[in-house]
Amino acid sequence: MHSIKFVLIAGLVGLSASQALAEDTMGAMTMMKGGQVTAIMPDGHMGTMMPDAKMSADMMKMAKPIKHCMMMITDAKGKAYMIDTSTKKAQAECEKMAM
Repeated sequence: MHSIKFVLIAGLVGLSASQALAEDTMGAMTMMKGGQVTAIMPDGHMGTMMPDAKMSADMMKMAKPIKHCMMMITDAKGKAYMIDTSTKKAQAECEKMAM
């Protein structure tokens, strides 16, 4: 009986710790893996998936290559916006942030 309580408490502590660590790494950027698809919704939440070969090929027919650095920002309410980075100054800031 004590071992069950111990396992439950250890599980809750582990779950709490994983949430705390996840919040600490929110600012860290990582590169996408080959074939990964990332979706960004207007309310700021994101999702990723690894489609199968057929779905990936269908998506690539609709895809356009990114020609320059892109930036997104969310407001206080969480709504996502894309920043216009077409000027040289904006490109330099975007590239500096991405390093």
